[in-house]
Amino acid sequence: MTFQEIKRVTEPVKSQSAPPVQAPVQSPTRSVAVPLFVAAGVAAVLVAGGLLVHRAESRVNHVAMSSTGKPVTVIAAQLTPYRDSRVYIGTLRPWIEAHVGPQFVSAYVDTVLVRPGAVVKRDEVIATLDCRNATAASQAVAAEARAIDARQRAVADESARLKSMLEGGFVSPNEAEQKEAQSVAEEAQLASQRAKLASMTLEVSDCIMRSPFDGEIATRTIDPGAFVRPGTAIVSVVDRNIVRMTFDVPETDFDIVAPSSAISVAVIATGQSFSGAISRRSPSADPDTRTVHVEVDMPDPQRQMPVNTTGEARIEVGQPRPTTAIPLSAAAISGSKAVLFVVDKGVAHKSTFHVEGERGGTLYLDATLKPGTQVVTEGRAVLDDGDAVTPKVVSFDATAEAAAAKEPQK
Repeated sequence: MTFQEIKRVTEPVKSQSAPPVQAPVQSPTRSVAVPLFVAAGVAAVLVAGGLLVHRAESRVNHVAMSSTGKPVTVIAAQLTPYRDSRVYIGTLRPWIEAHVGPQFVSAYVDTVLVRPGAVVKRDEVIATLDCRNATAASQAVAAEARAIDARQRAVADESARLKSMLEGGFVSPNEAEQKEAQSVAEEAQLASQRAKLASMTLEVSDCIMRSPFDGEIATRTIDPGAFVRPGTAIVSVVDRNIVRMTFDVPETDFDIVAPSSAISVAVIATGQSFSGAISRRSPSADPDTRTVHVEVDMPDPQRQMPVNTTGEARIEVGQPRPTTAIPLSAAAISGSKAVLFVVDKGVAHKSTFHVEGERGGTLYLDATLKPGTQVVTEGRAVLDDGDAVTPKVVSFDATAEAAAAKEPQK
């Protein structure tokens, strides 16, 4: 079969078959929300970036540091009188103090009848020792003394009889002299034994500890049963009716602490203050420390001040004179000169003034520093002469500072 025949046979078949069905072409649909979200995110990023740039630029200081004032704290200097004074630290001592213990014997402590704080009278028994050995020895010496005394009286009587018989020639002179010498020897032996008896009596008396004066028990260092030797203190007794403030001063202050000079004493333990006068001053300085010993008597009949505690003595020197007061922290001191910064019309000037003295946290300068002058207290470490400053004024009361400096330190 040829190609044409085949084509004729197949073409009618194709014409009779149904045409193929084609699916309609649909255009893709786009979501409107996606571009909106993208645009909103981009806008938010741009706004945030703009805000950050603005914040960074707002913090940049476009003004030169040299053209602005340095922040400092200042106070106004005050005119106040100042008087030199000397302060000495000393000790409050009792008028009399005794450490009571044995002086001659070594023995065990039998009883201690007092404790710290007890009030005792003169010759009152405060402790006893176990002195049976000393008592027995004293009794033996006393008995031997009585025997020697009896022998001495017998020899003396015999010597007297021999002397009466010497004139009649009944005894030889040599025999009479021998008896007289024996009587003298017995008398000397008796005196020696009596001295020994007195020594033993002292040892026996030393076994009873008595108060040497009216006072109070300060310490008790030994209890019953302990063994003590001469020099061992069992208790100590103090008399506080008068308290002595004792202190030492440099030799250069010898004239300042003359007797009868006015002085104030602060008792550190109680915070009390007393006014008085110097009672006595040593005429000689200590050869090692070159200091002079000074004492101030303070009557205390109520016995309120504790002794062997710390006291502060203050003596005013010279006459008050006008000065200008500033805080001690506002100046750098070198010898008798003080360097500080004063502020005038917003400019700090470095100035030097003479130091008259200091007390507590206050520095007193000569009156060439005018009252009311602004003085830098904080920030002076970063200042140079002529720097512009921005001062902040704070309050300063020199009178209150001086009063606080005079209060005793606890």
